[in-house]
Amino acid sequence: MQINDLLQLTTEQNASDLILVAGTNPTLRVNSRLMKTGMEVLTPETVEKLVYSFLTEEQKKSFEKERELDLAYELGESRFRINVHYERQRVAATIRRIPRKVPTLGELSLPKRVGDFCNENDGLILVTGPTGSGKSTTQAAMIDKINKEEALHIITIEDPIEYIYSNDKSVIEQREVGSDTFSFARALKRVLRQDPDVIQVGEMRDLDTIQTALTAAETGHIVISTLHTPDAPQAVDRIVDVFPPYQQAQIRLQLSLTLKGVIAQRLLPRKDKPGVVVAIEILVVNPAVRNLIRKGQTQEIYSIMEISSKLGMQSMNVSLKEHYERGFIDYDTALGCSPDPENFEKVLKVKEGKATNGGGVKFM
Repeated sequence: MQINDLLQLTTEQNASDLILVAGTNPTLRVNSRLMKTGMEVLTPETVEKLVYSFLTEEQKKSFEKERELDLAYELGESRFRINVHYERQRVAATIRRIPRKVPTLGELSLPKRVGDFCNENDGLILVTGPTGSGKSTTQAAMIDKINKEEALHIITIEDPIEYIYSNDKSVIEQREVGSDTFSFARALKRVLRQDPDVIQVGEMRDLDTIQTALTAAETGHIVISTLHTPDAPQAVDRIVDVFPPYQQAQIRLQLSLTLKGVIAQRLLPRKDKPGVVVAIEILVVNPAVRNLIRKGQTQEIYSIMEISSKLGMQSMNVSLKEHYERGFIDYDTALGCSPDPENFEKVLKVKEGKATNGGGVKFM
């Protein structure tokens, strides 16, 4: 069993991930579902041999010291983001497949409002969602749109570098944490001296990174980054809660002035055919939302989203409802991913009632 054979299988099966853990078969994630291969059960020695086969000597030393390692690896038409770690004192790895071609926003079937965020002149744009929800791909598609349409200086800070961009109208620099810089925070502190127009931060993980990203967005730059929050209002709370209580009022004010929008997304298995579909929530920060952020009343943001569809806003429930009505996902999937199942059921009942009375939405 060779690592390149497993990676080739991952590509052939159009899997998003390959999981290598001792005590079970090599496992693929296809269309959001795990699928064990028919290969032999992995032993601790086999996993370690597979993992060490693609590590450099420097990476081996770092892994053995830190017990964790993130890196990128290329094979054929695919690029892989790899996390190597220990579990029960044994080596394990999770490998994410990244196509070489950056998909367009249209190919990802993302709403037009996502593309409109790319036309901002400054401010913070967040892409949020759980692990495996396609945040990095959405970020990449946004960067590529800017690259093709605007003559700007784009600097990305990633851990590791995932999609590789080709300069079009823009000039793009890609910096990798660990090899080109020591940390997100350290790179961000220096980035303003590098004459950027657009800054992509792979993930806002800590107070220093968040604080510096807010400052960059406040000083005339576009900052695109990600958070692991399930919806838009919680993204606001997550940023504020990182800071000590005495600083939170100031951060709410700063965030209300710099935040331009939040894209929260989930990848869901399709019902109608193999594959996944993205359910997406969009928050556009208008004066009403800014006021709620300043006051710390983020729980009220959903009410603004529900009445602001003309601005391109939509809640996760609206997206789930549309996918369900079109037959893309089943009812249990929609309900299970809803941030407010009671409201989701209420919306569907209203629609069903209108349809029964000869109007409204016709279910497919």
